[in-house]
Formats: sequence, structure tokens, C-alpha cells
Amino acid sequence: MNTLENVYEEYNRYIYHLCLKLTRNKAEAEDLMQEVWVKVVRYESYMAEVEHVKAWLTTIAMNTFRDRYRKNVRRSKYMMSQPETLDVPVLDLVPNNEPSTEKVVEQGVISQIVQEKIDQLDTIYRNTLLYFYVNQYSLVEIAGLMKVSIGTVKSRLFRAKQRLKEILMSDESSAEAILPA
Repeated sequence: MNTLENVYEEYNRYIYHLCLKLTRNKAEAEDLMQEVWVKVVRYESYMAEVEHVKAWLTTIAMNTFRDRYRKNVRRSKYMMSQPETLDVPVLDLVPNNEPSTEKVVEQGVISQIVQEKIDQLDTIYRNTLLYFYVNQYSLVEIAGLMKVSIGTVKSRLFRAKQRLKEILMSDESSAEAILPA
């Protein structure tokens, strides 16, 4: 059973490093981490139902960071309407097309969750998905590898995606991480 103390002991360093990756600043990471643990304490009653504690904690951290980020963006938009108080180099106002650290970490977390769920699929479905989406084999190539017809490959691909969706949606923490907020 996961007690709050055990969860804190096991995942405190992980949460701190995740917060540090997101904020790129020690002080902000510590503030964010504190907010995350406050939420964990607030939702402690749900912990007994959580299958994957690390994914649950990651979701809380990501959502907390996202909320703080949105609040800061709203605040900075207000500041933008008052140029006389704005002391920022013009280049800082130019949008950056690089994905944010938040996006990169979030994509990594989602990728990890999806990979865990793919591993739960039957071997035939898992291999079909991996051949098609990861290795990017054509349907003809997959049919040759698996020694089945193209129609069979298509139906396996369809069933694999349906089953993966069911697995993802049945786990509340993975559904929250993957569905848009």
C-alpha cells in the first residue's frame, strides 16, 4: 500500500528533477515541487486507487506547471498592454518556434505511458502496431513478415488501435495525461 510518506520518499527526487526540467530554475522548481506535493496531499484519498503512482505524480506535476505557465502568460499579456512599464529586449518578444521544455517533457511522458500500454497488447497486435507505426513498414511488407493477407494486417491494425484506446481510457491517470485539457 502506498502511504504518503512512502510515495514522498520514493518519488521526491524524481518530482524535483521533473520540476527542474520544466522550469530551468532551481527556485521555481522548488516552488513548483511544493505546489505538486500540496496537491498530492490534497488528493491523498485517491492514491489507493492509483495503479501507476509515478504516472499520476507526473500528471499532477505537468498540470501544475501548465496552470502556472498559463497564469504567467495571462499576467505577461496584461504587461504587454502597458509598454511604458515593459523593460524587455525586443528579441524576447519574438516567438520561438522551438518546442518548449514543457512540451518536450509532456511528449516524453505521454510516449512512456503509451509504450507501457502497448506492452499490454497481445503479441500479434503489438507487433502489427510496431511494424506499421514505429518501423513504418507498408501493409504489404507487414503481410509478408507475418505471413498473412493484407486484409488480415488491416483488421489487426484496426483491432490493435481499438484495444490500445480501451486500455488507455480504462486507466484514469493515462487518460488524463493523453487527453487535451
